[in-house]
Amino acid sequence: MQPMDRTVQARGGVITQSDPDRVTIRTRLPAGVLSLDQLRGIGEIAERYGADQVHLTTRQTIEIPHLDPGRIEEIARDLEENGTPVGAERTEVVNVVACPGTDRCKLANVETIELARALDERFFGKDLPVKVRISIAGCPNGCNNALLNEIGIIGRVHPARTPGLCTGCGTCVHYCREKAVTIRNGVCVLDDDRCNRCGMCIKSCPYQLIREEDRHYQILVGGRSGRHPAVGRELIRVDTPEKVISVVDKVIYWVYRQSRANRLLGEQLDEMNFARLKADLEKEFGSGSAQAP
Repeated sequence: MQPMDRTVQARGGVITQSDPDRVTIRTRLPAGVLSLDQLRGIGEIAERYGADQVHLTTRQTIEIPHLDPGRIEEIARDLEENGTPVGAERTEVVNVVACPGTDRCKLANVETIELARALDERFFGKDLPVKVRISIAGCPNGCNNALLNEIGIIGRVHPARTPGLCTGCGTCVHYCREKAVTIRNGVCVLDDDRCNRCGMCIKSCPYQLIREEDRHYQILVGGRSGRHPAVGRELIRVDTPEKVISVVDKVIYWVYRQSRANRLLGEQLDEMNFARLKADLEKEFGSGSAQAP
């Protein structure tokens, strides 16, 4: 077990309730995945310290409410031993969320769970002037609202028809939600401007005549939910998880050096010279998919 932080009471995962005599403790669960033993352990810890329920949060964590603030260090030690330590909620990198990705979802284009764990291990709890939420979506359906996070990561793929073999059956047209595929002269035709790289047409083709090209991760910055939701700006597209981690590393450093406290990240991107960051990353990693709009 790692040594306890003596300032555990000040961690973002310790949340003062409306009743000032009680606190809620939020746990750290990257991608919301935990073992059955860990799940049982949280229940036992909650019961041991007088809680009669737990709360599943929107960021794929578990909170234990109505706890005695005088026992925070004891609770934190037990949670650490359970592999579900105290989480984060303030101006720091908070719990990394992810959809099931290719582990379970038939629509996913990329693996997400291990990537979330790697990002958590590298960046979780890092103190910053602003809160940074990271969300990974395996496809553009974005079930976990990656577009509305300070850092959003989306798995995408570009479709390409096998020339000369398309039967014009129209299955891909039926499944395309963007109306980006049409049948012309007996073959499917893709409208690149309408395609959002979800890969549905690839998966739906009964004859496997639409192949994938350019599987990649689209990385966006500055999204926000809350009172005034806004979609993040596309920063770059990269083709490996390792490059995703490298890009996020540079974004976190940029936020640390350039952002100002008491404002949302998305509100200050231009002041932080987002265009310069984008240009620098494109120079280092390449400009991304040639096919993407």
